[in-house]
Amino acid sequence: MIYPKDFEQKIGYGALKTRLLRLCRSEMGKSWVETDGFSSNFDEVRRRLQSTSEMKGLIERGIDLPLDGMYDVAPYLVEIRSEGSFMSADRLYQLCMLLRELAAIRSFFSTDGEKESATPVLAEMFDDTAVFPEIIREIEKVVNKFGEVKDDASPALYELRREIQRVQASMSSVMRRVIERAASHGTIEKDTAPSVRDGRLVIPVNSSRKREISGIVHDASATGKTVYIEPTEVVQTANRLRELQMEEQREIVIILTQVANLLRPEIDAILESLKTVGHFDFIHAKAQLAIVVGGEMPKLERNQELDWFHAVHPILKLTLEEQGREVVPLDLNLNKEQRILVISGPNAGGKSVALKTVGIVQYMLQCGLLPTLYSNSHVSVFRNIFVDIGDEQSIENDLSTYSSHLRNMKHFLRFSNERTLFLADEMGSGTEPQIGGALAQAILHSLNKKKCFGIVTTHYQNLKTFADHEEGLINGAMLYDRQHLQPLFQLAVGSPGSSFALEIARKTGLDSDVIEEAKNIVGSDYVNIDKYMLDIARDRRYWANKRASIKEKERKIEDALEKYETKADDLRARRSEILRDARREAKEIMSGANARLENAIHEIKKAQAERERTKEIRAELEKYKQNLNKDDIETLPAILKPVGRDIKLGNRNGREKSKKCSEGAKKGQKQLLVGDYVRMSDGGVSGRILSISGNKAEVAFGGLRTIVALDKLKSASKPKESAKDTVFTISQSSSDDSRRRQLNFKQEIDVRGMRADEALQAVTYFLDDAIQFNAGRVRILHGTGHGILRTLIRQQLLANPAVVSAVDEDVRFGGAGITVVTLE
Repeated sequence: MIYPKDFEQKIGYGALKTRLLRLCRSEMGKSWVETDGFSSNFDEVRRRLQSTSEMKGLIERGIDLPLDGMYDVAPYLVEIRSEGSFMSADRLYQLCMLLRELAAIRSFFSTDGEKESATPVLAEMFDDTAVFPEIIREIEKVVNKFGEVKDDASPALYELRREIQRVQASMSSVMRRVIERAASHGTIEKDTAPSVRDGRLVIPVNSSRKREISGIVHDASATGKTVYIEPTEVVQTANRLRELQMEEQREIVIILTQVANLLRPEIDAILESLKTVGHFDFIHAKAQLAIVVGGEMPKLERNQELDWFHAVHPILKLTLEEQGREVVPLDLNLNKEQRILVISGPNAGGKSVALKTVGIVQYMLQCGLLPTLYSNSHVSVFRNIFVDIGDEQSIENDLSTYSSHLRNMKHFLRFSNERTLFLADEMGSGTEPQIGGALAQAILHSLNKKKCFGIVTTHYQNLKTFADHEEGLINGAMLYDRQHLQPLFQLAVGSPGSSFALEIARKTGLDSDVIEEAKNIVGSDYVNIDKYMLDIARDRRYWANKRASIKEKERKIEDALEKYETKADDLRARRSEILRDARREAKEIMSGANARLENAIHEIKKAQAERERTKEIRAELEKYKQNLNKDDIETLPAILKPVGRDIKLGNRNGREKSKKCSEGAKKGQKQLLVGDYVRMSDGGVSGRILSISGNKAEVAFGGLRTIVALDKLKSASKPKESAKDTVFTISQSSSDDSRRRQLNFKQEIDVRGMRADEALQAVTYFLDDAIQFNAGRVRILHGTGHGILRTLIRQQLLANPAVVSAVDEDVRFGGAGITVVTLE
């Protein structure tokens, strides 16, 4: 139910309907504008919106739709219902064009599987729609593209038109001779040309010389100076031409009547199919209107809720765009817990505009027009929409302003239910403020008990207080720039607004003495109450943000601890795994070396100590040992390197065979091998032998490498590993990891499909990297959905001091489904 009767006028829908009518190409389409109005059926509303959205998508993709033959031929079909009646050739041509259009549209949606799958609702419209190929063929046989009956429509017509052409040629020849003769006698001018009067071919002659030409006078000029004579020589030929033309018309009537007889049994079926064509034209007009005003397909919910993003009044939007200005959008969220919004704020601050915006957007939705809000909005269908906007006082009906408001409130209370949306402007106004405010509060309380949804605007303090304490109600305010004394036209939900009466009075130039006297009359407490409420609301938002920031920091700390503990466990597990692999490889190398040694001993025994053969076997064994040191054993440090320690061969249990000391080593001294820890004979720090060449060795003393004679070295115990070295190797590994992460860092993260806690943790890590790598600007893909994940991520971002701003991406690149973050 829509209330009152002038509902469309009050919300500004009439101007939108006028634009829609202009976009329809046919009268059939225009008739749908009136008949396809408000609906409270959920499935019907969804079908209408979906069909319009599908059509909008086709238009935006530039697909050429068959819409060139939208003629209104329904009245012509009705006229030929009676026997013996017929349709003119030009009307038959229009009917043919429209039937072709119908066939083309049906083919467009039924033959191409891709189009059909992309536009299921539009395709369904034409599933059972009849087309008439035989009628199209019959019309095309008799009517050409100029809306005329073809010469070969029948054999008789063909012969008649040939005869007419012959007679016309003969008459033209006779007329030409008559003109030449009259011109030669000076009766007429040489350049005189024949004309037609009453269907007869005549010669214009000066009235003073009309007796010089024999014939019939058919007409005269207005001044009487010129008469139009049909020469006697062409009268008989002209009479024959007239007879032939009459026979031609009789034959045309016969042909058109035959076509009408073919059409007559199909008239009802054709009219039914043409309704579908008109509906298609109407949907096309709705899609064009959606493109003009920015209508989108929202998410339609069966449960009652209004979760709107960037809602605008379409007519206001178009009007401001013509002036080079932008409309301020409205975000709104009403649900089962907060069903009724009480909006307060200054006069001319946009309260009534916000009310009308909600009314027209919801009405557009339930009339099948794509509403002017973002596609991530969640909308629902209401059974009733009631408005009380404007002054309905009437002298004739003895109806005052307040009486009209009370009459509307009576209707609200009587018919409201949980599927009702009511909109009331300046609730309780028009009478003494105290009783008006009390009645308004009582009415609002009763409507709240009925579980209906609504928005009211007010200046009454008691309604603001009531909304702040009553369950189901919530305050809202139209913001006002106190510094520049001008409204911002922005709705802020959660706290009431001030009327700023004194500020507005001061801005309009009212005498300051009057303003001061008014302040003294009401008292300082009343004057400051708005200021106190604004301060309280500001402090509430501040501490709410503070608590959110503390919770976010605590969560980050917990996440960081968990992250480091997980990494430490992974590191320990990886170290154990690497050591196991190193021991296994070492064991394999030792097994190969033992097998080779046993084979060498066997060969020596077999050769019975032949000196040359023994030398060869020893040379092969020495070569194997050298290859073993270079290829197999030296690869182990690389295997162990990921744990952050530089593990060399000398640190491993079961050290492999090394090079022998030179023959110049002192007799009786312990044989030094590669990997042994040594010190200089005269003392000093310990070092490790890296390689031995002849009687010299390369020794590493800490970070210093030097060549020392073997006889100047003596064995030493392995020094204890210093904390400094360990820290260095781990930090070096971390530095490499940081560089690797910086190279692989992308300025975009996709958290769609994640749970809220997973998404927030991923965003935290992503943001840390972005700050560390001076990203500057990053994007977070979280999708639209119900907007919960978007809200949580925005709260987390705004709590981070490094975040400068977090806003929606441009509509062309994702809109509210992507948050663009700017970092310091």
